[in-house]
Amino acid sequence: MRKLKLQIQMTIDGFVAGPNGEEDWVMLAGPDEFGLRKIIELADSSDTLLLGRKMSRKFTDYWENTLDNQPGSPVHPLAQSIVNMRKIVFSRTQTTVTGRNLEVENGDLATAVQALKKMPGKDILVYGGVNFVSSLIGQNLIDEYYIITNPVAIGSGMSVFTERKKLQLESSITFNNGKILSKYLPV
Repeated sequence: MRKLKLQIQMTIDGFVAGPNGEEDWVMLAGPDEFGLRKIIELADSSDTLLLGRKMSRKFTDYWENTLDNQPGSPVHPLAQSIVNMRKIVFSRTQTTVTGRNLEVENGDLATAVQALKKMPGKDILVYGGVNFVSSLIGQNLIDEYYIITNPVAIGSGMSVFTERKKLQLESSITFNNGKILSKYLPV
């Protein structure tokens, strides 16, 4: 059975975005070739990407623009993986979306994710958004957590954890820019 893997950036004080959704803190540590390779490896282990409706437009526009117009960008290989990957936007209100390899799922979240896990193929990856990831966590649908802890505190913001969740640390890697990629499994 395929696994659902969450990859998310987080501050040291546990936030995935500022109070108004700000993510400007993600790049404060600066670029890191080693870290980017690890993120690309994780993306390449999956063939399907799940997205929440609220983040899907900005996300797909960014990666399609990077692929099409920034061939010299260090993140171009990641853009290629993301754009070419099957992407499913979960929405209760929207029935169509535009973008490459993009489709909409309007059904029950748990039912749809369980059906995807049973399909043949590589693993499934989720990056966000906040409410969508919170729903996946709350319904115990995440099989592996890849949390990239940034060496910054923002004091207040949005969290994907809305209740107590016990996780077991399986591995941890420090990037050259001070970020730490930790892999956790649900207990």
